[in-house]
Amino acid sequence: MATYKKSSPWFKTKQNFNYLDVLEYRVIPETDKDYPYEIENKFRHRPDLLAHALYGNSELWWIFAQRNPSLLKDPVFDFEPGLIIYIPTASTLQNTLGV
Repeated sequence: MATYKKSSPWFKTKQNFNYLDVLEYRVIPETDKDYPYEIENKFRHRPDLLAHALYGNSELWWIFAQRNPSLLKDPVFDFEPGLIIYIPTASTLQNTLGV
């Protein structure tokens, strides 16, 4: 049975034998330190690259969709240049996820 890293969106999801149970979402809370960010063309459909640029960890790509659920229904294909999303700080992720 696989064990997922703290940086994984599946970290809290229960595992039954060789499959995952229903996804248990990891909440990324809004804070007054979050800041707006306009997605640049170089990050089009690549939240993993932005996560690496901001946090040094491409595995945190899913953070943007969790923090901006009304804007990013599809975490990859809705990641379009010109869209303004809110970005949580690295300290928020450390406190919330332990990464």
